[in-house]
Amino acid sequence: MMRLLLSLVFLVFVSFGAEAQPVTKEKITAALPKLRELARQAVAKGEVPGLSIGIVYRDEVVFLEGFGVREMGQPDAVTADTVFQLASVSKPLAATVVAALVSDGVVTWDTRIRDLDPDFSLPDAYPTAQVTIRDLLSHRSGLAANAGNDIEDLGFSREEILKRIRYTKPGGSFRAGFVYSNFGFTAGAVAATRPTGKRWDDLAEEKVYRPLGMQSTSSRARDFQLQANRSSLHVRVDGKWTPLVKRNADAQSPAGGVSSNARDMMQWLRLELGNGRFAGRPIIKESALEQTRRPTIVRNVDPKTGVTGFYGMGWNVDFRERGVEWSHAGAFSAGARTLVHMLPAERLGIVILTNAFPTGVPEGLAATFLDEIYAGKASRDWIAHWNEIYDDSFGAGAQKQAMAPYASPPASPSPPLPLQAYTGFYQNDYVGDVRVVESGGVLSVVLGPAGRRFPLKHFNRDLFLYAPYAESPGWTVGVTFQIGPDGRASQVTFENLDEDGNGTLKRTRVR
Repeated sequence: MMRLLLSLVFLVFVSFGAEAQPVTKEKITAALPKLRELARQAVAKGEVPGLSIGIVYRDEVVFLEGFGVREMGQPDAVTADTVFQLASVSKPLAATVVAALVSDGVVTWDTRIRDLDPDFSLPDAYPTAQVTIRDLLSHRSGLAANAGNDIEDLGFSREEILKRIRYTKPGGSFRAGFVYSNFGFTAGAVAATRPTGKRWDDLAEEKVYRPLGMQSTSSRARDFQLQANRSSLHVRVDGKWTPLVKRNADAQSPAGGVSSNARDMMQWLRLELGNGRFAGRPIIKESALEQTRRPTIVRNVDPKTGVTGFYGMGWNVDFRERGVEWSHAGAFSAGARTLVHMLPAERLGIVILTNAFPTGVPEGLAATFLDEIYAGKASRDWIAHWNEIYDDSFGAGAQKQAMAPYASPPASPSPPLPLQAYTGFYQNDYVGDVRVVESGGVLSVVLGPAGRRFPLKHFNRDLFLYAPYAESPGWTVGVTFQIGPDGRASQVTFENLDEDGNGTLKRTRVR
């Protein structure tokens, strides 16, 4: 549930209010003090613990600053060199890496995945045979949004998750609709590297990070943890930003596993706005890179205006009064929010990295800055506007609503069966093997290869509750046993794993 909700973050239609006016260096220079003050106020008001901003204009870095702290309760300040986890801003970076492979002739955008990896399978046979790199990187494969997300935290490797997505149910029609999928995107990016015989993280470094001098950027979680100047993730606990958990996104590294800082990200924006050229030299062929920003599938239609938003490969592509705009947002429910936004006609790009979730600060700051340079003033309080959107979708109220069925137990709950009726081994092809055990009168479930153990709290007869989200320890979901004719559980359904109907596991043996 939590991972699926986060997919919706990247589909929000970004509507900025200012009408198009010519951009000049003078207008940008005039807007920067206002942006700096707004960022300072966002930290002072507790909108986020810390953030960094980088802006490039016509191949010149015109703004590069950090605000706030890397971790609440600690004095270390965020600077332009503080490394953040990028979450789904990793996707356009990954598209750049694959564009480098296309540029080198290793693959084409329309290379079929089955020609790269004969063992790869989607839920249905026809898409499996025909799906291409372009299909997977543009989220038009038909794969369900949550495929792989819900078992990632159980400790499965990337390779194992990509094998198991074949057991999910399709989330849409092949090439007929946009369904945002982290592991679909990951599958496409990783498949593109197979002819090289190299790992994704090594190839990203070789093709993009090292040539651009992005010395603090990596697609490996361990590299992020070794950074001395790194930011912690934060979530709200009792209304206060708290560094509660760490997030290892290696399993979906192309889709969400990059860490970087504002300084490095400026180098990448220079490459993107330079259409493959960096510091006067060609790095990636323009013909390969421009395909990533070409509209490939309809992303959404604004219900108020009827304006259509598109997706390329790793990029939102939108056509507005100011011309074409490329963007992507990122979020971890564990505590990250990021944004990249570019206006290619002006060769203008902005990156905003923050260390908290949920918050609309990145979108709010970017929208205000663009209003300032185009119209000379903000058309509204954009931070408040975007905070309201994120709070409505992911804040305490949304969590409370999701938990409403279990907010209070029945007036006269039925007692459970003797706990031994529920214990044993359960299995399905997607989730794998699960154990239900009893110790000291407490029932627990042991999930995944990591052997994560969760206590079950009785709710009513054969319905129990557990808290699977480390970042939201108060969020409980249902675990329901079905009792067979022998008086013992014959199967169990985990509500949080059942978004696509894969949360029911059959008992395989008693012990």
